[in-house]
Amino acid sequence: MRLVSHLLIDKGVDVVTTTPNTSVRDAIKVMAERSIGALLVMDGESLAGIITERDYARKVILKGRSSADTPVRDIMTAKVYSASRRNTVNECMHMMTEHRIRHLPVVELGKVIGIISIGDLVKAIIADQQEEIAQLAQYITG
Repeated sequence: MRLVSHLLIDKGVDVVTTTPNTSVRDAIKVMAERSIGALLVMDGESLAGIITERDYARKVILKGRSSADTPVRDIMTAKVYSASRRNTVNECMHMMTEHRIRHLPVVELGKVIGIISIGDLVKAIIADQQEEIAQLAQYITG
């Protein structure tokens, strides 16, 4: 089974972040420009939270707030679940399913070293299944 460290090797460790004082509009603009669904909210070197498209839809749009006047800190999710590079894909999938989240920061020794999404996990699971099918087919055909 693949580990988070394998996923980070495949996808890279580029982490797009914002700050608690950034306007929600600016944060959403970065997400759109980078084609991503979440930004980690950093207070200096510390992980302060995460802001997702879901946060924006539920806490800004549906409440009639102004994205230009609302700081990220007002809508971010402050309780952030995280993974380490030693977690397995299955462990991460279980955590995401249990907590109904789509993004997991990867943290080692208190520092953010990457982020994985539910899409990264699905891609890894499919790759593992395809490899297993190929091995079984090879075994059957000799």
